Amino acid sequence: MAVYAIGDVQGCADQLEELLALLDFDATRDRLWFVGDLVNRGPRSLDTLRLVRSLGDAAIVVLGNHDLHLLAIARGGAAWKSTDGGLEQVMAAPDREALLDWLQARPLMHHDAQLGTSLLHAGLPPQWNVATALGCAREVERRLRGERVGELFEHMYGNEPSVWREELDGWDRLRFAINAFTRLRVCRADDGRMLLGHKGPPETAPEGSKPWFRVEWRRSAGERLVFGHWSALGYVAEQGVLGLDTGCVWGGALTAQQIDAQASRPVQVPNRAGGMPLED
Repeated sequence: MAVYAIGDVQGCADQLEELLALLDFDATRDRLWFVGDLVNRGPRSLDTLRLVRSLGDAAIVVLGNHDLHLLAIARGGAAWKSTDGGLEQVMAAPDREALLDWLQARPLMHHDAQLGTSLLHAGLPPQWNVATALGCAREVERRLRGERVGELFEHMYGNEPSVWREELDGWDRLRFAINAFTRLRVCRADDGRMLLGHKGPPETAPEGSKPWFRVEWRRSAGERLVFGHWSALGYVAEQGVLGLDTGCVWGGALTAQQIDAQASRPVQVPNRAGGMPLED
């Protein structure tokens, strides 16, 4: 048995299929951890959802911002964005509701105590340790799976609050958690304020900010964390932190790495079609 973590697919099902063949993946034996953002922008979001769902218990998926946005469009009346063309095939599919039900039941964070490893899409604010993060993830998941989920989608958009306080409650608390898990890249090094507007590489981040995993005082230091979301960052493996978004949809590569073996190396499949123009 092998456990592989895989970076942002974003509808690049061709590369995912090639990657699984390259890994000699066997769903009866191996396990896959997906960092989220299965859908959008790439050409085969529908096929990606169908493929990953078909793997059953062999696949663990955490929700990314594009996955939540798909759910918000379908079940919360969220507005379409100009970049949402990759979601149209999902919305028109005959098995749409079954796929959305499955996606809506995915967690925001997964923790494997045996492997000593946690999986998330974007980041953890420096004030959070793993226990706090898991608690906040479960708070959001309860609302996500509740009867009035449309209210969550209505209130989840926005950048505030940007600093964690334990006394946060209501929609502010849930919005902060969703933003951390699905959008965080950099934060201020002094107070941990999330700077959600930054999408570029670390060297272009605002003065006084750092990638969330390089803030010296973060309470999750020493934990093994696997994440994606930051294509301009690319592959990162440092101090137990593994970043796997290598920008497949932008013409980069889809990356996997075995996480239950020491000294494992990334396995990559390039997007030979060229992908979309790289985001700023």
